[in-house]
Parts: sequence; structure tokens; C-alpha cells
Amino acid sequence: MRLSSAVLVAVSVTLASSFISSSPQMWTKLVLTQQWPTTFCSMVHCHQDINYWTLHGLWTDKMNDCNSSWHFNASEIEDLLPDMDKSWPDLLTPVAHKLWQHEWQKHGTCAAKLTSLNSQHKYFSKALELYHTLDLDGTLRKFDIIPSEKYYNFSQIEGVVEKFYGIKPKIQCAQQSKNDAVQILGQIEICLDPEFNLQDCENKLPMENIPEKFWDVNTDSGYRVCDHDIQVYYPPLQ
Repeated sequence: MRLSSAVLVAVSVTLASSFISSSPQMWTKLVLTQQWPTTFCSMVHCHQDINYWTLHGLWTDKMNDCNSSWHFNASEIEDLLPDMDKSWPDLLTPVAHKLWQHEWQKHGTCAAKLTSLNSQHKYFSKALELYHTLDLDGTLRKFDIIPSEKYYNFSQIEGVVEKFYGIKPKIQCAQQSKNDAVQILGQIEICLDPEFNLQDCENKLPMENIPEKFWDVNTDSGYRVCDHDIQVYYPPLQ
């Protein structure tokens, strides 16, 4: 029996799509990353009067800098700028848009492989939509996880996020060494699939089982995955 040319074409397209989606170069997860400005500014000496969680970026789990010729253009997101300035501020250079430029070039050009994110306006507006919908800052406050001079057990913070969103987040802290008595809450990642459904972020082995040189360090920020056994300082605005 001979297959019709139409069927053969359909099979070829299906196989090609399957290959592309399973390619190790194609990303499979989006990471909505939010940061606590007080911690960030204590590390890099910026001065921002912001007492709520802000966007750091909407990242892909694989691939960086996918199109160096696709430059950031603020005029394409002009209607978003008031919300961007408040929700996604550049803590280091607030008037230069350098953070947004970096996020688009490194992550947005890769996220753009998804049709729903294939323009600068789509990418930044979706990140803002997710930020407001998930409302991490409001969720933590609702369950009495607030900036304080007291220390939290890591399980308190992780438990609130896991219970409310139904997924395992990736929570990162500032910590100078493995033997520090306290770690400082700095960044929380919430992961989504390409259809924007929440999903678990990648689980890590216990810190004590990993040699220090292999600790999971975010090279953009210097944060490490928080140690479950060390108390957490969630610093208030000074």
C-alpha cells in the first residue's frame, strides 16, 4: 500500500516538529525570577527605596543570546514603561534601561521561539502579566512571611510558596560560605511550561552532599540555592 503525498508530507512535518521540540538546544521551561531589592542592593551598593519584590526576568531554562542582531527597542514597549519602571526596575541604572536591554538580548530573544513571546512587546507584557497574577510579594505577606530582624526557618518560606502555588520553587540566598550561620533571602524563581502552566523547578541535591566548588551559583546575581538547614534573614528596608 502506498501512502499519499499529503500523508507523507504530514508525517514529515510531525517528525520534524518532534525533533525540534526534543532538541537539547530548545528550551522547555520558563523561569519567572523575582528579587528582593534590599538584599540585591546590599551586595552591589545600590540605593533603592523599594519594599516589594521586583521582577528580575523571564528566562528560559536553556539557550542564551539567541539573536544578537535583534536589539532592544524601548519604543516598542512604550505603553508598558510605567509598569516596567515600577515592577521591573533597573536597580543599578534606573534611567538607562540596561537591565531590560540585557534581559531581552540574553533571554527574550530565546523565549521568542514561542509564538506568544515572539516580539518585544509580547515578551515584556507576558512577564508583567505573570508577575502581577502570581503576586509573590502579596502571597508571602498573606502568610506572614514579611521582612523582619528575626530569622525564618527555610522550610517556612519554601512551604508557603509550595502550598500556595502547588509547585516547588527555586529559592536563592546570599551566603558568603557554606559555614555561615545565616543566609539572606535574595531571589525566588517560579517555573512554567511553554503553555504558562506552573511546574516544579529543577530540584537540587542537599547542599551538604555537594562540594562547594559545584554549588549552584547564579552567575548574573551571585546568589546560591538556599541551604535547607540554615536560617534565613529576610532583611527589611533600611
